[in-house]
Amino acid sequence: MSTHAAVQAYYGQELGGSADLKTNACCDAEALPAWLKPLLERIHPEVSKRYYGCGLVCPPLLEGCRVLDLGCGSGRDAYLLSQLVGPRGQVVGVDMTREQLAIAKGYAEYHADLFGYANVSFLEGTIEQLQELPLGACRA
Repeated sequence: MSTHAAVQAYYGQELGGSADLKTNACCDAEALPAWLKPLLERIHPEVSKRYYGCGLVCPPLLEGCRVLDLGCGSGRDAYLLSQLVGPRGQVVGVDMTREQLAIAKGYAEYHADLFGYANVSFLEGTIEQLQELPLGACRA
């Protein structure tokens, strides 16, 4: 099995939630700065439940920026960043796991309604082949 196939199977089929992770190599995903916690609370619980990342480090001043979230998974960080870039900004999430992207895309309307704007899009692809993705055409 290729590395990509193994990663897709692990994140797409083997894991059912954050508690299923078989590693403690990452930092505590809950150890966010206090100023980010209210934004995290606005993210749908199903998206957060399937978060397999290592936390988020980002500057507070992203209003109007365009952000690329590589390995976006279920979209937790993309939806958090969406609130920071605001209605004039944009967040594009890229992941190679269809199951994770289905969750992320499935809650796009929920978050757009909650935030009052739609500025997040998701693409299936790999980090190694970003040049093959229509990143310039992405608009939420």
